Amino acid sequence: MPLLTVTLTGSVDARRSAATAAILTELTQKHLGKDPALTAVAIRYLDPDHWFIGGEAMSRRNADSFSLDIKVTEGTNTKPQIAAYVDAVFAAMAGLLDGVREESYVVVHEVAAASWGFGGKTQEFRFIAGKLAPAA
Repeated sequence: MPLLTVTLTGSVDARRSAATAAILTELTQKHLGKDPALTAVAIRYLDPDHWFIGGEAMSRRNADSFSLDIKVTEGTNTKPQIAAYVDAVFAAMAGLLDGVREESYVVVHEVAAASWGFGGKTQEFRFIAGKLAPAA
């Protein structure tokens, strides 16, 4: 049940949003083993005049940038899985955007199972309930 929040430089673009959501959902399943049906992706756009790297606006650099913050349940992925995910996301975004800056960031937040959930139930509740369910 990951929650991905993506910020892209540029103007709102429905096609770019759809392509971004699709590739990130696919990579999140492939590298982190997350269920695509429970993967939420929120995309926002930031005017390149308001995105700065090294004190210089992206609008002056003729390049794009992005940031991805993803929340996953703590302890559900290994360091190698997360490293492969970060690498794959950067490569995919470089293919979707124009001249992606190296200073584009991917942050994987590992959130305690008792601290988040969906449908009114925490991930810890779901884990415990699964352990208490009668064996089939």
